[in-house]
Amino acid sequence: MAPIRKPVGRDKFGAQFGAFKTQVYNDPPRVSHRTISWNASGGLVATGANDKTIRIWNPERASTKSQTELRGHSHSPDKVLFNPVREFELASCSSDGVRFWDTRSRACISKLAVDGDPFTLTWSSDGSVSWLAPRSDDNLIPIETRSPSTPTLLPSHKQDRQTNQTTFSNAYPPSDLLITQGDGTIKILDYPSFHPIHSLSAHTSSCLAIAYSPAGNYVAVGGSDAMISLWDTKTWVCRRTVSSASSGPIRGLSWSWDGRYIVGASEEVTSSGGAVGGGGGEAQGLEIYHAESGEVVHTVPTGGAGIPAVAWHPSRYWLAYTVVDETRSKAGGSGLRIVSGPSM
Repeated sequence: MAPIRKPVGRDKFGAQFGAFKTQVYNDPPRVSHRTISWNASGGLVATGANDKTIRIWNPERASTKSQTELRGHSHSPDKVLFNPVREFELASCSSDGVRFWDTRSRACISKLAVDGDPFTLTWSSDGSVSWLAPRSDDNLIPIETRSPSTPTLLPSHKQDRQTNQTTFSNAYPPSDLLITQGDGTIKILDYPSFHPIHSLSAHTSSCLAIAYSPAGNYVAVGGSDAMISLWDTKTWVCRRTVSSASSGPIRGLSWSWDGRYIVGASEEVTSSGGAVGGGGGEAQGLEIYHAESGEVVHTVPTGGAGIPAVAWHPSRYWLAYTVVDETRSKAGGSGLRIVSGPSM
């Protein structure tokens, strides 16, 4: 799948992206996916399901027979994430610990037991370190991952507030580490010294999601206040905010490969809401924002279903997202969706 890197401006994006088709990858009833990740080349998509499995999907094939299942967790995976430089290496975490997988052989390469019920993880840009944040305490746990077969737990770092998500800056090798917290602040730490650099009062309530733009000029932060804020990484000034039409907490964020567009995942959907630059009205689906203006350039219809996770393709304007619809009567039920086309 050769990368196609042709940036599309906001004036043309809606018409071109709107012509794409949504491919449905359905699973059996009562199976839902709340985490999603593309690998580095964009040839595979991983999701974590509530039936304790990890599914590896080929975006070119919608048949359930073409998916690969990785089994080994005793609880549902809370997070799956491909290594940014080793495209067949996948990390997952659940309340039973963290596992590293080779998606070609379907084998679990290694596993680590971790205290505190880890629920999220992140990779450094060079794939040398991953981070875990446990639910039951405020420790951050680094794992040295230069060799996937022998990952090593490093000393944990106690935080003074609830930790929700973490991300490294785009620097190579890794430098700053950003932490979203339960009081609406973002803590920025130097890596590997862990010395505090800055603290941002980002939201009026808990910050739940964070994502660096591909160019590193912005950081997007999603909160339980249904807002997405965009921060300039040179001045650490908030440049703009957009609000979710669903009025639900923003639990996931993803930038398009060129950094022009951003989407937020919200599983809790209400009947009405509004968006800065995009107008109010009925919540119709997954909104795509133009980052520089805050305008909604396109809305992907989801039939009112919740969207637990969303991820842009690493080199195309293809958008993968998961759907949870308990009634199974809207948006084709629960499962994976990929909006894709022959161009863009």
